[in-house]
Amino acid sequence: MERDARAFLWDVLEAAQAIESFVQGLDATSYAAQPLVHSAVERKFLVIGEALNQLSKADPTTAARIPDLRAVIGFRNLLVHGYAEVDHDIVWYAIHKSLPQLREVAAGILKDFAGRDG
Repeated sequence: MERDARAFLWDVLEAAQAIESFVQGLDATSYAAQPLVHSAVERKFLVIGEALNQLSKADPTTAARIPDLRAVIGFRNLLVHGYAEVDHDIVWYAIHKSLPQLREVAAGILKDFAGRDG
């Protein structure tokens, strides 16, 4: 059974919220020094990238509304395939610069879906 586009967007939001909770109260140095935390964050970024990859196949029109969609999916691929050389500064940057915008856009798209459902 094919998943609804909203399910992928909910996955993105849930993962983004989890990442934000994982790093709450940390700075870049303390983040990098905690393998459990950065492992959890990287896992949630994998979920985000895969959810958006699946969304791009299931509903390309909706996926096209995600800024830098290919870069987000590419970041997932970088984490998977470059797992041995993850740069924590890049991940930290993504958490604070890219993730808030992605979360806002995904929430807005979901709100649009709710408006259409009446």
